[in-house]
Amino acid sequence: MFRFVALGLFCLLFAVPHNVRAQRNLNPYILFTGLVLTSDSLKPIPYVAIKNSRRGLAGYTDLLGHFGIVALKGDTLWFTQAEKTASWHVIPDTLTSNRYNIIKTMVQDTIDIPVIFIRALPSKSFFDHEFVNTTPPDDAYEIARKNLELEAAKEEMKMRPADAKASQQMIAQSRVQQLYYYKQAPPQNYLSPMAWMQFLDAWKRGDFKKKKKK
Repeated sequence: MFRFVALGLFCLLFAVPHNVRAQRNLNPYILFTGLVLTSDSLKPIPYVAIKNSRRGLAGYTDLLGHFGIVALKGDTLWFTQAEKTASWHVIPDTLTSNRYNIIKTMVQDTIDIPVIFIRALPSKSFFDHEFVNTTPPDDAYEIARKNLELEAAKEEMKMRPADAKASQQMIAQSRVQQLYYYKQAPPQNYLSPMAWMQFLDAWKRGDFKKKKKK
């Protein structure tokens, strides 16, 4: 009897990890990460579009050539960039891990552009005027800076006190709310997540602190 019990415990100890590993292997999704470099100088290539043959665009590489996307085992991914020859990579369907990383190299491609006719300006004064008044297009850093400035302006507007028009709208909305629940018990927000978030934000800002009298 003791032998049968010991044999059963031995099989159970070895069967549980195997079942756990089997359940992990059933998950078809993996984290696909890597680095995209040039084939001749091994420099990182930014803004490489990574497209999935099944679901379309999956992501881009950052300024240092890194990328990280979620994909399925067996997916075919295409790497495309305007100045490089498009290439593809197939994720093996026999992976036992939920992570997979590669180092991808891309070859410089020959770009054919339409014919451009360059004509001189009538005089040097026209050239000076165009050179001084022409605004160069924004690069990636300038676009990112402008976007961050817009977000900062939005956050600053939230912190500013309301003007006369906004205050009048808030008073009107408050009166409409009171008339809606006239002679009725208004709903309580003791368990409302939004009300608790507003309370915590106001507490962090110090709205409930005693203000010193001038």
